[in-house]
Amino acid sequence: QAEEELKEGCARRALQLQEMGRRECLLRADVSRAKEQLESFKTRVMRACSPAAAAGVAGKAVTEQQVIEKVRQISEENQQSREREKCLQEELSSRLSKEKEVSANIEVFRKSLEELQ
Repeated sequence: QAEEELKEGCARRALQLQEMGRRECLLRADVSRAKEQLESFKTRVMRACSPAAAAGVAGKAVTEQQVIEKVRQISEENQQSREREKCLQEELSSRLSKEKEVSANIEVFRKSLEELQ
């Protein structure tokens, strides 16, 4: 009976090992697929960020550092654009208030001219 239990235990262990091997294969395939997707994503990011740079790296793996630098550059350019937009909005606001002031002065001047006539 003990021998039978040992055989059953060994058989269960063998099945568990087979299942673990199958899972390992699936995990390796998932990791491989994830690596391919990452490379594809990095290349698409580089193409979107800089078509000229992407042409230069065609056929070569794009490094994470290249992607990070490109995203950082775009982020800085975006920040500069927002700051420039803010300055332009302030300038526009200033010009509009000056225009209103000039219009009000013209209206006062026009009324004064009408009264004089």
